[in-house]
Amino acid sequence: MQVKCSLCDKIEDIEDYSLKAKRLRNRRIYMYLCNSCYDRVEIKTNKRIATGKFRLYRENRKVDQYL
Repeated sequence: MQVKCSLCDKIEDIEDYSLKAKRLRNRRIYMYLCNSCYDRVEIKTNKRIATGKFRLYRENRKVDQYL
């Protein structure tokens, strides 16, 4: 399966039956990032977290004790 990176527009081939290919076929909003872009985003995000000014807003879920 040929996929295109959303950031750098690089075209790569991935296996047809891999987990990434399945996600791309079933969920159209799931975007593909090549390894170099994924690593770059990860490094920059970790730098932002290290500054202390980065806030990750997560949903506060209440744990139901009966489930």
